[in-house]
This record gives sequence, C-alpha cells and structure tokens, in this order.
Amino acid sequence: MGIRIGINPIAWSNDDMRELGAEISLETCLTQAKAAGFEGIELGHKFPRTSAALRPILDDHGIELIGGWYSTELLTRPVSDEWKAAEDHLALLKEMGCPVFIMAETSDAVHGERGVPLSRRPVLEPGGWAEFGRRMSEFSIRLRDQGILPAYHHHMGTVVETSEEIARFMEATGEAVGLLLDTGHASFAGIDPAALARAYGPRITHVHCKDIRLPVRTEALKSDASFLDAVLDGVFTVPGDGDVDFGSVLTEMSKAAYGGWLVVEAEQDPEKADPETYANLGFANLQSFAADAGLK
Repeated sequence: MGIRIGINPIAWSNDDMRELGAEISLETCLTQAKAAGFEGIELGHKFPRTSAALRPILDDHGIELIGGWYSTELLTRPVSDEWKAAEDHLALLKEMGCPVFIMAETSDAVHGERGVPLSRRPVLEPGGWAEFGRRMSEFSIRLRDQGILPAYHHHMGTVVETSEEIARFMEATGEAVGLLLDTGHASFAGIDPAALARAYGPRITHVHCKDIRLPVRTEALKSDASFLDAVLDGVFTVPGDGDVDFGSVLTEMSKAAYGGWLVVEAEQDPEKADPETYANLGFANLQSFAADAGLK
C-alpha cells in the first residue's frame, strides 16, 4: 500500500483542553476533513468508542479510522496490567481495521497540565532505560501478534522528548517497537526531524506532520511555558505554514520506502486558526511535499 494522507481532529477539538472547539460537532469535523481531501482520521474525544456506533458515522463520510492515542504507564506497572488496561482501545482499533497503535509513556508527564512548565517534565534515570525498553518491547510484541503495528510517539513533556532520549529508547527496545515520527515535537525539542527520519527510517511506522513557528518556540522556552500555553500561543501549525523543511523529511521517508499514513496533526486554538481553512491548507501542502519527495 502506498502512502495515504490523513488528519487528527485536534484542530477542531482539543483532547487536553476540551474547552477548545467544544462547540464544534464531530459532524462538522468529519465533513470538513473529507472535503479537504483526507482519506482517514485519528480518534478524538468526541468519537464513539464502539465500532457499532463509530463505523456507520465514518462510513457515511467516506473516511477511515487510522488509529488513536493510547497512554502507557509502563514505568509504573507491569506489562500484564498495561495489556489489560489497553484491551478496549485495542479491540476498537482491530474492529475498525486500523493499521497502527499509537502510544506514548505518560507516567508523570506534564504535557496535559497547563500550569506546569516543560522544565518540570519527568526524566528517566540512566539505569531505568533497560527495564522500560524491555516492557515496551514485550507490549509491542503482543500488539504485533494481534496484527497491529506499534507506533511510539516521542512527545514534549514526557520521558522521551530529546534526541538523546529517543536514541536511548530506540537502543533499549527491540525491532518490534515502531517509532512515530512527529515533525513538530521533534522541532520543538531542537531536533531536525529529517535526521530522525534518516536514523530510524526502517522502524518508523507512522508519521505526524505538524509544522512549527520557531519564534513562538523560542519565546516558550525562554519563558519556561507549559506545553499547552505554547499551543495556545500558536507554536504549531499545518505543513507549509511554519519552519519545518518537509521536503527533506519526506525525502528521507521515501528513501526508507515508507508506505504508511502521513497525518496532519497540528493543534491550534480554533478561534484563532479556523480548522476548515487550515485543513485545506495542510492537505494541499502535504500532498505537494509528498509528491515532490517521491512518496507514492
């Protein structure tokens, strides 16, 4: 299967700040996403969580479910407990035919706490990586045995944020653990996303395409803002509207023969950034960047 272009509903309704886009219906989100050209969409908090309820809604709009975020707590609980906690989420993804299981370790994470600056995020001690990697590898093997690809999301405000932490994570985990490349989070952390694509291309199972406004990032780091305050200030935007070199990133993904989804995931305040306008802009730009990079 060749690459396909999807979107995350976070531009319409934010999962961590549910007051953002609270008035925007799921119907509006799906209608505008499909009209912009997107073939698939990821889960958001307004989506029904049973396939019986969700499938007819998505079928009516001619749009597929790609997957959805799952918060692991493998630093604080064994794999058996994590597997039980993930049962309902995994069942929904399998029933909907989703190709990937998106996950991020959120033990003590601060990305969802507006009053907590990014400098107070958790940091894993050097001696903790081996066991964390072992647990994540076991969890991922179980996912692959269920026919779904693990996609680990490096993320601001979590224990896997920096270039060094991503490297430690990839070294500590086995080949069963796939990486979700997020261009916006990489750039926020001071990482060239093309370098990540180059280093880990064969293990990248999913790609989130968000752009970054570097002046907003600079101010957020200078003031030690929380992640959510940086979002509200407009640190992220859709591909082609910021400072990420998507041509370089997607060229590296083409070299790695990537054949999965490219998902526009650019959280903004919908009152400042009209979701329909930015969905159309993001699709057009990402489609062009992918074609120029030879991704088919």
